[in-house]
Amino acid sequence: MIIPENIRDGIRDRLWETADQLGWSSMGDSERSKYYEPWTRDQTIGGQLAHYMDPRKVRVYIKDSLLKPYERARLLENEEAIWRLLGMSAPTTFSETYIKPHGRRLEDGRVVCWGKSRDWKLILMAVFERGQARRDFSAFGVVLLETGPTAEKDKRSLVVSAATRLGIEKLAWLE
Repeated sequence: MIIPENIRDGIRDRLWETADQLGWSSMGDSERSKYYEPWTRDQTIGGQLAHYMDPRKVRVYIKDSLLKPYERARLLENEEAIWRLLGMSAPTTFSETYIKPHGRRLEDGRVVCWGKSRDWKLILMAVFERGQARRDFSAFGVVLLETGPTAEKDKRSLVVSAATRLGIEKLAWLE
């Protein structure tokens, strides 16, 4: 399946603009799923894509190929703020770059990960696991982009306690 670049990019740009307006990054999965079917049936989105692929695969293409990169791009937009919250200037080189969840391993072995606060368990475990991969690595920092679930004091206390028990040195929230 080869979709011409101008068609793919035009649809992607339109969906990303709509996602910005909808507050896509703060929506739950069930809220998001309400939009996939109308986009699939829309002649200017799904209709165009169906010319280049099996129409049954259009919904999955929209979700996985057009909107997942949106989420990745939005998370990377905050990278400067992430380093500031950890009390660091943004490094210019990394030993390793991660996705799912996003993160970096610095040249000195410190591991930093970030993502939406609703995924706090995954993010804490990822930085812990990545920090344990070798003796000279460390679970250094986690930044959670607040999307609602950990805004309450009790929930944050639980997250802080978990991070402490996992030996994560720094934990911060990007509001």
